[in-house]
Amino acid sequence: MMLPFVTVPTSKIPNQAGNSLANNPSAFFDVRNEKFKNANGDMNLQDIVDEMQILGFDVDTRPNALNVVGIRDASVAVPENYSDNIAYFWYNNDGELEGKIAEGTTTPGVQYLNNPLGDATQGTAILKQGQYKNSHQIGLHRSKYEALVQRGPLKVIRDNDRNSILDYFGKVYDCIGCGINIHHSTASYASQDKIGPDSAGCQVFRWIDDFNDMMAKARISKNLYGNQFTYTLIDKREQLQKARKNYAVVGLVLIGLSTLGYLLYKKGVF
Repeated sequence: MMLPFVTVPTSKIPNQAGNSLANNPSAFFDVRNEKFKNANGDMNLQDIVDEMQILGFDVDTRPNALNVVGIRDASVAVPENYSDNIAYFWYNNDGELEGKIAEGTTTPGVQYLNNPLGDATQGTAILKQGQYKNSHQIGLHRSKYEALVQRGPLKVIRDNDRNSILDYFGKVYDCIGCGINIHHSTASYASQDKIGPDSAGCQVFRWIDDFNDMMAKARISKNLYGNQFTYTLIDKREQLQKARKNYAVVGLVLIGLSTLGYLLYKKGVF
């Protein structure tokens, strides 16, 4: 089902209760619609909504329906730290945009790039940019705690070179039931800003407070619309590559036109 697009006027979003700077440094950024500086530049929730629309991704504007969007940093080659973001947001009963942009990772950490889980012949899974409709549901992550667990197919790039550098040139696979969940990190690794063993391809919140807040909203959304959630990944690296290709094409066209003009001039056409 195609969900409606809207352009929502920016407005101040009230702070969530229960976030303290001492326990969760990312709470410093809880003024939801004021821009803040992060790994992906100056960005707020409305920016993410706008970018989703530009990319042709749907935004669920039903009241209190949860949207979850990962934003992958373009500059990271060796994923040791939490350099990405995971945004979760919804529209309230007055049609106003609410939510948060949290710290997280959308790539596997170095540990599993070097030592793939599962079918080691294929390599470690890196989720590919895209919108995955109804891909997740509330369930148990590794039989331990409730999270958003994979329920539908995803597309992943398999990094199979066994080093610490993300390889986006691997083969793309349809990943069904491979356990790419949306969960939180281990507190000891989060405090060190280390991904460690917490992601073998999962989408991971750095801070448990952010994750718990997202899950509270997920339960509200589940009660209203059912136990299914769409996950969207915006890969800044992939967008940068496309932009460079477009610039290269434009450059070649301009060179061609300049060459043609020069030849015509030499022949006395004008």
